[in-house]
Amino acid sequence: MKLYFNPASPYVRKVRVTAHEVGLTDRIELIGISLTPVNPQDGLRASNPLGKIPALILEDGSALYDSPVICEYLDALAGGNRIFPATGAARWTALRRQALADGIMDAAVLTRYEEAVRPKELRWQQWVDGQFLKIRTALDVLEGESLGEAFDIGTLSIACALGYLDLRFPGEDWRTRRPRLTAWAASLGKRPSLAATAPAAS
Repeated sequence: MKLYFNPASPYVRKVRVTAHEVGLTDRIELIGISLTPVNPQDGLRASNPLGKIPALILEDGSALYDSPVICEYLDALAGGNRIFPATGAARWTALRRQALADGIMDAAVLTRYEEAVRPKELRWQQWVDGQFLKIRTALDVLEGESLGEAFDIGTLSIACALGYLDLRFPGEDWRTRRPRLTAWAASLGKRPSLAATAPAAS
């Protein structure tokens, strides 16, 4: 299998952490790519018409996208119920947390594009403020949750979202006033799959 990736992408990191956790890292070849909404890559669009990463090319040449689908595919390929709880309340909690974490990533990535790609004279501060409101509100919700020791697609996604905030917005200091989330993230960050996929600027 081949994975289109960029080391800074939190969505790609979700896939790579999942691959580590289910023992499939050695079966995935990484294809590095650099792109923005105004710098599409034809090779990637041939596999994913949306032109987004991650995209996973399977052994038969077909493609899967994006991170929720790829992560669940890898979990199923490894036998299932490793990262995605199979049924019941645990599954719905994990999927809800994944959606919340993906929303944080969406808002953060859009803000990154606004600040790094859009011409300075066209930037819209109120729009950026609106994205950060989403991020901060979501983090406040997570501060109130009992995340515990379970490592599933929900908590995995939260860890990747927090890592991206640290990478791109260190001045945000999300840890202020969120001691429970801070302690949880520090403990989880020691996990080998997260340490091996720590984000790098690109």
